[in-house]
Amino acid sequence: MKIIHTSDLHLGHTLYGYDRTVEQAAMLAAIREAVEAHSPDVLVISGDVYHTSQPSATVQRMFAEAMVELRRTAPSMEIVVTAGNHDSGARHEVFREPWRALGVHAVGAVDRDNPESHIIEIEGKGFVIAVPYAAPRNIPEDFFTRLTDIVAERNAGALPVVMMAHTAVAGSDFSGHDRATELTVGGIDAVSLDTFGSGYDYLALGHIHCPQFVDGRGRRARYSGSPLAVSFDEAYPHSLTLVELPARGAAPVTSLIEVPVVRPLVSLPAREFAPWAEARALLSDFPADIPAYIRLNVEVDDFLPAGAREEAEELCAGKECRFCVINARRTAEASLSRAAMTVSEFRSASPAEIARMYAADTGLEFDDDLAAMFSEVIESVNEDSRQQ
Repeated sequence: MKIIHTSDLHLGHTLYGYDRTVEQAAMLAAIREAVEAHSPDVLVISGDVYHTSQPSATVQRMFAEAMVELRRTAPSMEIVVTAGNHDSGARHEVFREPWRALGVHAVGAVDRDNPESHIIEIEGKGFVIAVPYAAPRNIPEDFFTRLTDIVAERNAGALPVVMMAHTAVAGSDFSGHDRATELTVGGIDAVSLDTFGSGYDYLALGHIHCPQFVDGRGRRARYSGSPLAVSFDEAYPHSLTLVELPARGAAPVTSLIEVPVVRPLVSLPAREFAPWAEARALLSDFPADIPAYIRLNVEVDDFLPAGAREEAEELCAGKECRFCVINARRTAEASLSRAAMTVSEFRSASPAEIARMYAADTGLEFDDDLAAMFSEVIESVNEDSRQQ
């Protein structure tokens, strides 16, 4: 069985107010071209099709038209799409039957009572076990092992088995994600790779944007990564993963399919922070004919000069680049001497970090029990949003 694995399309994402429809359309076109060039049996999209749980009609139309084009390009290819934590699971489920007429299997919610609904047989080729994102409390114990056991009973021909999941796996590289720690990323607590058992030949993961194999299963578990950068901190190549599975139990053979970059996200300077005068000079010297989004990494002793943003916008006037933001960071000495946060520091902090600072400022003890309760409330709010 041959598959193309992708995830985290984040259709509808805007960058500091800039519409990205052209780039997202180019990304979808790149997926279609990859399908045309490699003729996979299955295309799997492991969650976060949309950037919000309530995408606009225009964004939904863009995705629907892309699926129609994929069907025209590869009439015999199956498409399996699961909901991610940014998606509305209910929206996926509502359109599940209409999508099936196009060979698109949309799975939005964990079905405790009918686990077989997560199993898609690719006739004569293999099986795909499609599990969407769900809060841990909504996933029955040993659910993944139960699914692989069902497949094992049906898999008389020893065909390859692919499992899809949208979550954070402990030990992965969370580079590029805001509010990421060793235990949580993007509001999702990290789980052990052992959670998924061992009954699959390839685990097609979504949620982490940095493409990578996950240690522990001999290069069988992989994040394809996002095919289009969502933030400036995703300073790594973006691609699709082509996976060939010769037989049940055989090692998967993977290769990368490059996704062309229409408008790159550029930080000035690229990796370090510089004083305002140096960052401004880099922006002034940036070539006028290169389309890009620009972030300035600026180190300050106190605050940015008055009018700094307006000056940066003026330096981009008449150029193809689009100025986005000044990412200000205080020097180590200044950080130790002040309690206030910059806007960039505030935006990058997690809700839990903000709560801890508030507790410390008001004399409250933000212990582990309170942190767990706070995390549960945040997850509950996010879950309600996804169900709309």
